[in-house]
Amino acid sequence: MNDTPALTQFRLNFADNGLVHLIFDCPGRTMNVFSDAAIDDIGAFAQWLTTADVTGVLIRSGKDNAFCAGADLNELGVAYDMIMAAAPQRRFDVAFAHFFRLSTALRLLETAGKPVAAAVAGLALGGGCELAMAAHYRVLVDDPKIAMGLPESLVGLLPGGGGTQRLPRLVGLQAAMPILLDGAKLSGEAARTAGLVDRVVAPGEEIAAAEAWLLSDPEPIQPWDRDDRDVLTTAAIDAGITPLRELVLEATLGHYPAPLAILDCVEFGLPQVFDGAIRTEMAIFAHLIQRPEARDMIQTQFLAKTDYDRMRRKDVLPDLIGEAVDVARAALATIGDADALAAAGFGGKSDPKRDRTRNGYWIDTTEGAAARATVAHIDAAVAPVGAGRTHAERRLIDYAVVTAIGYPAYLGGPLASARGPAA
Repeated sequence: MNDTPALTQFRLNFADNGLVHLIFDCPGRTMNVFSDAAIDDIGAFAQWLTTADVTGVLIRSGKDNAFCAGADLNELGVAYDMIMAAAPQRRFDVAFAHFFRLSTALRLLETAGKPVAAAVAGLALGGGCELAMAAHYRVLVDDPKIAMGLPESLVGLLPGGGGTQRLPRLVGLQAAMPILLDGAKLSGEAARTAGLVDRVVAPGEEIAAAEAWLLSDPEPIQPWDRDDRDVLTTAAIDAGITPLRELVLEATLGHYPAPLAILDCVEFGLPQVFDGAIRTEMAIFAHLIQRPEARDMIQTQFLAKTDYDRMRRKDVLPDLIGEAVDVARAALATIGDADALAAAGFGGKSDPKRDRTRNGYWIDTTEGAAARATVAHIDAAVAPVGAGRTHAERRLIDYAVVTAIGYPAYLGGPLASARGPAA
């Protein structure tokens, strides 16, 4: 076919049975990630699919180790800098336009009029799970190491490609929340029983199983697009969300915006038709991505952790790591106000009723700022250790201090906290 789209992160394989295989195979990478280029590829392919002379689409990975590990977090950092470089009144529009491209591409894929199946033979996390959920049929290899999940909350974000809307519509509100809020993953029969996948097969059988469904003349329509779809009442949604919000506030003291934003996405999105719901999700995401927590947690909880674990395995962690931890621990020991430490997120109990106001997150209030200032003594103590260090070394220091002394992860670490939020 001469009109096939030029793709850079995916390959096309046209089978003799009329199916086309969309093969996720990022060049030069050991694992597939959802980059800007991958999002562009999905959009171009979905647009082509609307008029393509094919029977159906099978999405699979060209890698042996995973379907897709999630977003390219380095690109997320670049996007954050781009958004914050814009004038304050323009930041929401910049964020919405940049990140809504994935939602648009996946929505076009599932409404292109052709059946789409996903054969998942490796980890499908974040954007990888969202891509699979945008298929009309999902086959999962039965292996406890092969799982699907949406772990964005663990780095201060929410699934921004429709994940907060597709998942509860597939598995139900209660089953969706541990995956959305806690980063839980589903494998094998648990995924099938929940409704996240349609079939579980032995390794090596996934492609044949997906092709068999595609060739059975299925109707290419998602459950949420059917006229007879089940729609939860606002009362039922509120009954499910309200106790979860209370639990999140008790556990996080309102310091972590992502879980609360996820609850907002579900609460306000589920009553809507799907196209409105994904716009609501992106509006909430566009506000969330501007906050410093996501920036700092990505740097510390993912990028620095990856570097730290690799260096530890090789026994090449620099001495500055131990020095920073010792200094931070000594500074923490001099803070005698246990209530202030608890309020800042060092553990212990604080009053959850104070933790969220009608105007935003408790950490943004005067009380929250005072609690945050409690840790400034630690930040100041660690600052000399980080002086003159590379960005990567400073990230390592932050991760080590967060891990070793329970420094609150939402602050990113003492060096990130001292830097403060972007203007």
